[in-house]
Order: sequence, then C-alpha cells, then structure tokens
Amino acid sequence: MDEEYDVIVLGTGLTECILSGIMSVNGKKVLHMDRNPYYGGESSSITPLEELYKRFQLLEGPPESMGRGRDWNVDLIPKFLMANGQLVKMLLYTEVTRYLDFKVVEGSFVYKGGKIYKVPSTETEALASNLMGMFEKRRFRKFLVFVANFDENDPKTFEGVDPQSTSMREVYRKFDLGQDVIDFTGHALALYRTDDYLDQPCLETINRIKLYSESLARYGKSPYLYPLYGLGELPQGFARLSAIYGGTYMLNKPVDDIIMENGKVVGVKSEGEVARCKQLICDPSYIPDRVRKAGQVIRIICILSHPIKNTNDANSCQIIIPQNQVNRKSDIYVCMISYAHNVAAQGKYIAIASTTVETAEPEKEVEPALELLEPIDQKFVAISDLYEPIDDGSESQVFCSCSYDATTHFETTCNDIKDIYKRMAGSAFDFENMKRKQNDVFGEADQ
Repeated sequence: MDEEYDVIVLGTGLTECILSGIMSVNGKKVLHMDRNPYYGGESSSITPLEELYKRFQLLEGPPESMGRGRDWNVDLIPKFLMANGQLVKMLLYTEVTRYLDFKVVEGSFVYKGGKIYKVPSTETEALASNLMGMFEKRRFRKFLVFVANFDENDPKTFEGVDPQSTSMREVYRKFDLGQDVIDFTGHALALYRTDDYLDQPCLETINRIKLYSESLARYGKSPYLYPLYGLGELPQGFARLSAIYGGTYMLNKPVDDIIMENGKVVGVKSEGEVARCKQLICDPSYIPDRVRKAGQVIRIICILSHPIKNTNDANSCQIIIPQNQVNRKSDIYVCMISYAHNVAAQGKYIAIASTTVETAEPEKEVEPALELLEPIDQKFVAISDLYEPIDDGSESQVFCSCSYDATTHFETTCNDIKDIYKRMAGSAFDFENMKRKQNDVFGEADQ
C-alpha cells in the first residue's frame, strides 16, 4: 500500500477493469482495489445459486429442482457483445480473448402486436419476414441496400441525403417506410432505446445499422456473442491483463477515504495506510458526493425450465419490445441464455427483462416481457439507481464511470471507457495503442 502509483482504480466492474488493463499496457503503475471479496462490482456474475437467493433475501434458498448450485453463474446486469463492436475489438487487441470462450447468441427477435418475430437483417430474411406486407418489403430492401452502400466519405453514395443535416425521420420518409418498420429498424437494428434519434442527423443511425449488419455477417445467427460462464469472466480477463503488466490487485480491501489536496486527488486511505496516486478511476459507489442520479433501471432475472415460445427453441436470444408497441418512452429488453453457456443447470434457462423506469410501479412496466416468458420458476427483482459523475475530472483528476444502462449490449459502456480515457490521457483512445507490446511479458516476440 505505502507506495506511489500513477493510477489507483477503485471497483472491479468491467469499465474499471478495462481501463486498468489499458493503463497497465501503456506502462502506467496501477493499483486496483475493491471493497468486495469478488470481481465485477455491479456487473458481476453470482455463483453458486444459493448466493443469488441470499442476495435477494429469499431465505428458503433454491429448491432441489434447480440442480447443483455451483452449475449457475447468474449475471446481475445482462448484456451481449456485438460481434463487430468495440468491446470485441478491445478483447482482440489486448488478446484477453486468450482467457475467454464465446458462443453466438441464436436469434434476435422483435415484438409487434403481442407476438414476437425474428428480426430481418438481410435482404433474404426481409423478403421472407411476416413483419411486413409485400410492398413494404421492397421499400425496406431498398433502404437496406442504401445503408449497406453508404460511405460517409463518398458523396456518390448519399442519394441526396446529407449525413450531417438530414434527420433520420426524413430518411425514413424518403424510402416511404411505415411505422412498424421504423420501429424495428430504429430499435432492433440501430438499437436505440427511445425515439429521440428520429430528429437527429442520420449518420449515427446509419452507422449503427451497419454495425448490426456487419456483426451479423460474421456468424450468421445473430450479431451477438456471449461468454461461456457468464459476463463475470470479462472483468477478470482484463484484470489478468493488468496483472501481467505489473498491476497490483487487492480484493476485500475497504476504502476509508479518498485524500484530496487543493482540490486534487493525491491518494487513497485504507486500513490506516495511504497509497498515493496522480489519478483515480472509480465507479459511482466510491464517491457518492461527486455523482448525480440520472434515472433508474429495473431488471428482473427469471429462471425458466423451457425455451421462450416462438423462438424456434433457441437456447439463447434477445427480444426487443419497441416503446411504441407498449405505449412507453423507452424499450423493454429480454436477454435469454441457458445451460448451453455454462451459466445454469442442465435444462434450465435464465431470461432477464430490463427497462428504464418511467413510473412509480416499475414491475408493471416490464409485464409485457414477463408474459412472453411464462411459466416462470423463480423471479428476482432488482431496481437500480443510475448515476453519472457531476464533473469531468479535469480539476480533481478523479474519473468516475457511469452506471450500466438498460441496453442489452456493451456499446454505451465502451463509449464511457473511451471518454474517460480521453479525459485522463488528453488524447483520443486509439485501438492500436492497446496491442500487446512487441516483446510482451512472456518474453516472446509476437506470434
């Protein structure tokens, strides 16, 4: 403890572990502490199953029908990785993929009029989909071709659309797309949670749809990946990376005080000792006086003994319920995984429904999702506050991450990581910088 570090990191959530890994690879001396005895903070995977029951104050514990407790790894925050997205790039560049195995999620579905349909994302699927009538399909196909060919650096591909000023609403109008198609394009392909994007410049939406299609093209079944043994493996993989590069880890380490001098962080006090530092990274739980509440998310973990109806018995899938379909402002999501991912006992499925809270009765808000999952063996309800830092850390050099939102993928988390990196390092985050150094610690040249 009694040493001088470049960076001290508090909390082992995914955001903190990735930043700690990057800083270590960049040659910074890092101390990483967590007051909990386990990795992952808010984003951990809970095992054995008995521990999950305890955490949710279900004192009777799991019935025998749930199988062996240690066969379970239940994520508290459900998310998938976009196959071509930023987190996969971070994993590949840092070679943290050495420590993980992934499976492709078997399908992506969207909710319309009380039923679920497979999300069409290729021309062939679009033409075969029951989501649209015949003429609508042709228009949607034209739109998909336009998006696939769109290149922001080549005005010949714009077809009269200005990426910086034409709104997405106008682009939909140009292709004469109806409300249902707009719903699933914006929410199931571009993965927006609300409809605010409609009046913003269309470039961001076009790029999001491209990301979806490119991710889908990699493996075919869906654009999403999920790690065997649960998401708790991700922070641990980056923690190993940090340790290889000389980072120091301390779990179960209480943080008594963050020491400031002249408004700037100089160290962290724990059990009577002070570790000094130039910069500090932490999650909101370590600095309650420097964050503000930005909303709430409800997540309901459901244990099932059957796959979800109308999903072709998929052993993993995502269902998006666009807000328009259920008269809400934000979408409801369902992530489902199962024993096939080594996160549940044989023949068991875990489905997690989540959404941004909009009313005083959050459980009612996710009912449309729960109806799709019936019968449910056991429910665990968590309502979490979302926090964000009140300043950018430039004065204090204290850099705080944002809470994990209701989205079902890691793109927003990666944006937060890149943003914190930029504020800390003074330069934009560059994936190339993350490549393991030529002669890395194993003393071998790049293989």
